[in-house]
Amino acid sequence: MISSQQQEQTLKSLGISALKPMQEAAQKAILQDNDTFLIAPTGSGKTIAFLLPVLQLLKPNRNEVQCLILAPTRELAMQIEQVWKKMATGYKVNVCYGGHPVETEIKNLSNPPALLIGTPGRITDHISRRTFSLDGIHTLVLDEFDKSLELGFQEEMAYIISGLRNLRKRVLVSATSGITIPDFVKLNAPTTLTFTPNEDVSTNLTVKIVNSDAKDKIETLFQLICSLNSESALIFCNHRDAAERTSALLNEMGIYSTFYHGGMEQDDRERALILFRNGSVTYLVTTDLAARGLDIPEMKHVIHYHLPPHAHEFTHRNGRTARMQTSGTAYVILHRDEPRPPYLDKSLETLELPANSPLPNPPEFVTIYISGGKKNKLNKVDIVGFFSQKGQLEKGDLGLIEVKDFISFAAVKKAKVDAFLKRIKDEKMKGKKYKIELAR
Repeated sequence: MISSQQQEQTLKSLGISALKPMQEAAQKAILQDNDTFLIAPTGSGKTIAFLLPVLQLLKPNRNEVQCLILAPTRELAMQIEQVWKKMATGYKVNVCYGGHPVETEIKNLSNPPALLIGTPGRITDHISRRTFSLDGIHTLVLDEFDKSLELGFQEEMAYIISGLRNLRKRVLVSATSGITIPDFVKLNAPTTLTFTPNEDVSTNLTVKIVNSDAKDKIETLFQLICSLNSESALIFCNHRDAAERTSALLNEMGIYSTFYHGGMEQDDRERALILFRNGSVTYLVTTDLAARGLDIPEMKHVIHYHLPPHAHEFTHRNGRTARMQTSGTAYVILHRDEPRPPYLDKSLETLELPANSPLPNPPEFVTIYISGGKKNKLNKVDIVGFFSQKGQLEKGDLGLIEVKDFISFAAVKKAKVDAFLKRIKDEKMKGKKYKIELAR
């Protein structure tokens, strides 16, 4: 167990002053009871709700995996890892997912982490390779469990759970209530905590209808984006090809966007998110894959270019805005003859779009690619120092920096990038020459 002083320090590292009622209830249940089922909406702080008690369950000086967290997507797994690292616990963590070099993961697991996070497919692969021991795992967390079922990971999860012989605690986390828990989870009389949006999440969300005269709603989408004062937005489509096509049309119209969906290669997906996070593109056109479990900035605007078939998907999308006591708006673009699904309130306000809003301002930043990362012993401080000294960039010229295992990305002011690239062309960083160029 950690002391109240240690918990206070952990919260301070996370930048929060106090826990929410949901997080307090989850912490109490997970520490006291064998099995816990937490149901709470997207954006309500569930990751902290289970990581804080997990921290208290870990025992120091044990060279074995003690807690396993399964997440349905790579992005969610990486986000949980980032929150854990931010907590500055002193316990080693590793994350494993498809698209990440398996050799790197095997090397990392040779010195076992106390906390292992991964997707069901990749963890199944590691168990079959026997790259880490299951004997020390006493706690299992199934995050976004409803999404894992939806994506068809039943077989992998059943295989993993069957091998956890010394498991004492199971924690299921879901954003959707009413799901049937399969027998393979072996949940035994769980403490169920249900937090609905009315009880625990800010209701500062405004939903507005935007009518489109044309069945092809792209012109209405364009006008809506132009009315948002150059503020970024997430734009949801129902299909992968629609996301790609919509992004391409917006770019032709002078709107800086990129697309994101599950059919993309992992590197391309990560790159799209990096460009969006660091402000190199302002609009992300996506499928429901981005409705939860993504590390992206707080959004003021969510646009439903296509409406999802079910109410819970609509709720997950809207959970990307109006989070943590901030306000936000969700816009629903409807063709006048389009049937309104029953989950849309009949009393929603209709937004009349101004006729001639100017194009949004182009992004201030572009993204620079660097051919080295953590495994090359590069960190953010090295990159900042090199870009400032050799590249002669001032503090405001450098934006978000992200360091991966073997590559890194940095946002640089567009106005400064040409001169910067000329200056550093023949320079070495930490005694080594890296390829540094505009990210493609």
